[in-house]
Amino acid sequence: MDRNAPIGVFDSGIGGLTVAREIIRQMPNERMVYFGDTARLPYGSKSQDTVIRYSRQIIRFLKTQNVKAIVIACNTATACALEAVKEDLDIPIIGVINAGVRTAVNSTRNGKIGVIGTAATIRSDVYTKELKKLRADLEIIGKPCPLFVPLVEEGLWHDTVTDEIASRYLSCLKGKYIDTLVMGCTHYPLLRSTFRRVMGDEVTLVNPAYETAIELKALLEENGLSCTENPGEDQYHFFVSDQAENFTNFATAILPNEIQETKQINIEEY
Repeated sequence: MDRNAPIGVFDSGIGGLTVAREIIRQMPNERMVYFGDTARLPYGSKSQDTVIRYSRQIIRFLKTQNVKAIVIACNTATACALEAVKEDLDIPIIGVINAGVRTAVNSTRNGKIGVIGTAATIRSDVYTKELKKLRADLEIIGKPCPLFVPLVEEGLWHDTVTDEIASRYLSCLKGKYIDTLVMGCTHYPLLRSTFRRVMGDEVTLVNPAYETAIELKALLEENGLSCTENPGEDQYHFFVSDQAENFTNFATAILPNEIQETKQINIEEY
């Protein structure tokens, strides 16, 4: 495997850009190919079989880009498809759940952890299962928050409507006296300041996007896959299945570097 090959990152759409942002920050010399499945989002309302099929198509596309490792930058796809697609691969692949789980376990003081995510992620119970593998006595309170994704994608990161919805969703978690909150969807770090206001400073917010970038960095180092050459100007490539212009505008708003071009492809061909 070429250690100077790019990292493949994929998501159902734009939420995974928070993971891409952390990868760029933590590993500025790495190349990256990002795919956002904007034609078929959201994944949170799809069946597990459908998410697995979509994930396999995207992985086949990423392999045509000669990636050296893959990050599933989507909690729903990680929950529904990671174990299934691992069997098909001869390169490292990680999702966005395990790193956040470890951080949450290390952060909690009272053993009460809240998890917010899409309906599919919460329904899968994956966070509860993984958290209890590390510490069986934890109390896990999951809360589906389906409106956060459209609010983020509408750019309403700092809006009274978002504040009101957050207050309604998170009130049950406050009532359970959690001291740690896992942002179990890659869109949610863009609402971090809202969650902080609603939950208060005494609750630790866990950002799996950041933790996943740290896990990826360690994984590449352990496998001798860290980039050793200057990546040059052609460092990042972005692909989507629909609405390339909208994606470019959103990506430019949240990534450290301006995105010059996003290419649209027919993912059903893979």
